[in-house]
Amino acid sequence: MSGGVGREEVVGEFGRHLRIERDLSQHTVRAYLTDVNSLLDHVDGRLEGLDIGVLREWLAGQYRAGKARATLARRTACVRTFTAYCYRRGWLAADPGLLLGSAKAARPLPAVLAQEQAQAVLEAPSAGEPKELRDQALLELLYATGVRVSELCGLDVDDVDRDRRVIRVLGKGRKERSVPFGLPALRAVDRWCIHGRPLWVRARSGAALFLGVRGGRIDAGTVRRVVHARLAQVDGAPDMGPHGLRHSAATHLLEGGADLRSVQELLGHASLNTTQIYTHVSIERLRAAYRQAHPRA
Repeated sequence: MSGGVGREEVVGEFGRHLRIERDLSQHTVRAYLTDVNSLLDHVDGRLEGLDIGVLREWLAGQYRAGKARATLARRTACVRTFTAYCYRRGWLAADPGLLLGSAKAARPLPAVLAQEQAQAVLEAPSAGEPKELRDQALLELLYATGVRVSELCGLDVDDVDRDRRVIRVLGKGRKERSVPFGLPALRAVDRWCIHGRPLWVRARSGAALFLGVRGGRIDAGTVRRVVHARLAQVDGAPDMGPHGLRHSAATHLLEGGADLRSVQELLGHASLNTTQIYTHVSIERLRAAYRQAHPRA
């Protein structure tokens, strides 16, 4: 490679940059390094001659191989990050990624619950067993706050401010935010903490708010199973996971009159463009209702 640097060093240093300086998730780092290795295979492991033509040729090959638009968008973003890093390190004389257009991933509108369906999901009868108390509390909190499933699983008992009715969430990029919630969620969390959680607490529980049946911190897979199972009990409700409750919470907030920037802050979106998809969801729901109800639609 250029300047006497080897492929292994380039990939290793880039991975370290992504983990430490960019603070990207382990999943994202793994995906980016897979993409970089694919690009380096395309150029026989040499950075010399890596220009815009080569980058476009590599991406065109991905397209011909039938890669999804979302995959192509991620690989374009990866390449731009990689070439910029190599240029800063002096491994490239110029940054060809600057000339590479941004591939746009298709963004289908997410499925969301009707407000009546959300109410039915949260009003299922409970016998008061610890599992039922936990499941009710996490469902109420997911819908009340719109937090990501990873954020929910990471909550500690002290992250719940009962007086102010907000939770402290550690989101993407280790950014902390406070998210409000309502009385139904507070009551459900209190019931779990008073009558359910103490029965499951073990030495390994630590300060985790939500626990598994063996006392450890709850995991995302368990939360997904809880959400799918509860939605299956509601007639006509689409099958969705925790992210579907996040979509539903955002859509219902906008339908209730919340402004877009407030919803962006609640959801922890870095860009307002990410939040704007929910305005499209609301408009499509309005159009559907119009077509169904208006005699001259």
